[in-house]
Amino acid sequence: MGTTLTQISGQLLFAAFILYLIAIFFLGGAIKQKKGLEQNNQFKKKNISSFLGISFTILGFISQASYFILRWIAGGHAPVSNMFEFITFFSIMFVGAYIIIYFIYRSHVLGVFTLPIVLVIIAYGSLFPKDITPLIPALNSEWLYIHVMTTAAGQGVLAISFIAGLIYLIKNIDQSKKDKKTFWLEAVMFTVITTIGFILITVTFNLANYETEFEWQTKEGEVSKQVYHLPPIVGPNEWEYVSGNTMEPLVEMPAIIHAQRLNSVLWSFIAGTILYLLVRLIARKRVAALIQPSLKRVNSELVDEISYRSVLFGFPIFTLGGLIFAMIWAQISWSRFWAWDPKEVWALITWLFYAAFLHLRLSRGWHGEKSAWLAVIGFGIIMFNLIFVNLIIAGLHSYA
Repeated sequence: MGTTLTQISGQLLFAAFILYLIAIFFLGGAIKQKKGLEQNNQFKKKNISSFLGISFTILGFISQASYFILRWIAGGHAPVSNMFEFITFFSIMFVGAYIIIYFIYRSHVLGVFTLPIVLVIIAYGSLFPKDITPLIPALNSEWLYIHVMTTAAGQGVLAISFIAGLIYLIKNIDQSKKDKKTFWLEAVMFTVITTIGFILITVTFNLANYETEFEWQTKEGEVSKQVYHLPPIVGPNEWEYVSGNTMEPLVEMPAIIHAQRLNSVLWSFIAGTILYLLVRLIARKRVAALIQPSLKRVNSELVDEISYRSVLFGFPIFTLGGLIFAMIWAQISWSRFWAWDPKEVWALITWLFYAAFLHLRLSRGWHGEKSAWLAVIGFGIIMFNLIFVNLIIAGLHSYA
């Protein structure tokens, strides 16, 4: 029974992916109306593109929420205990936040940017093991649901501020000249494309069942193994081939460097750079400049307001989940509220950053472009915490 529910939940997640993909095209059609709906902050008339766009988005959200519920039933616990589960739940909260924002502000362009990022997040999550495993003792608590799910909900709302801020910057930064603004905005676009490129190449090698296993001796004298699912550009220190494809690493890494993870980073950069250069070669202009004309009818004040309101509502939710509930659970589990664990430290850094965002917005009048840059940087911190801190920095949260 559990296996059947798991399979059905996986199919529902894939259905959500397809529904979001369809929704992007209809929402994109809605923003091409002669009178942009964003300019008036309300519908002047009903149109089929906008109706179908938000309808497919809601259907995708329902499908993804159903995946979550069925997986919960199949596993007997909330599916937020590993990277695949947390990332997919975060994407649910991301879409849920957008749907709420849509019915407040009627912004189609926000969906055109939100849903592709959601698809990238879902695709990234699918790269991790999807098996349902019993909870380890440290996670076997109702605080798992309270802490993790509230944190993901807060991050999902905060992510909307990034989308609105990015739209603001693409629309308003002058692309006719080269300066620091265009450079850093293009760096953001390159990062997004790099992520897409990494997912594409990883999925390609996964479909080809590529696998190479190496082993080496640790400083403690133990034999350790690493399985590569991408061709080994770099290999472990004093590696020995075990099984799989026979391509040898080009460079051997020192023992202090995790060669497999570095190999993934290198492939991400290579694939992303190739994809980015292809876009630049075909378009013959910066990626931001390529997108900018489609945003000429977007109301800059509206997206600035959405960015601010998203932080205003997302910040207290994240405060509850990422700090308060986390400290309560830490006290119950480990008899201390705080231990300077890397995950705890970066949760605090995230909180301090968004606290500074609100302070600068309300007290110093940082509206418009300054506020948009802060929103983009804030999302970068969230992604750093999600990816780098979880996967590379060892700590009490490494089980994630």
